[in-house]
Amino acid sequence: MDLTINGVTRSVEAEADTPLLWVIRDELGLTGTKYGCGAAQCGACTVLVDGQPTRSCVTPVESIAGLPVTTIEAIGQDPVGRRVVEAWVAAQVPQCGYCQSGQVMAATALLQQTPQPTEEDIAAAMSNLCRCGTYNAIAAAVRQAAAQG
Repeated sequence: MDLTINGVTRSVEAEADTPLLWVIRDELGLTGTKYGCGAAQCGACTVLVDGQPTRSCVTPVESIAGLPVTTIEAIGQDPVGRRVVEAWVAAQVPQCGYCQSGQVMAATALLQQTPQPTEEDIAAAMSNLCRCGTYNAIAAAVRQAAAQG
């Protein structure tokens, strides 16, 4: 099966129902996308599929064939993604950092779709879990990235 990951089309050997997360991590060696809960609840595995935040732990690889997938490894190539990463660093968001790749992906998708989000937009879009509780810093970084856009 051919997949377009981070702008590069790659052939992978995987069963159609294999979760995208395992193809990204195990087949392609892109380990920035994390496994968290395996039930699409925590968001650590969030990637962008055709610009939409997608929980890769429950997304069958077959369902995304032909659609572009962006992982954290390439998010800095996108101008919005680069702004989000810069805001994340400036706001010193990460503590343990485990959820951060999924958080950055969700924030990038939000700002690509809604360049000037309201507080309600941010709260709705940033539904990924953070065990360290950095939600205030996450929201501040999203606001900062939006202001720089």
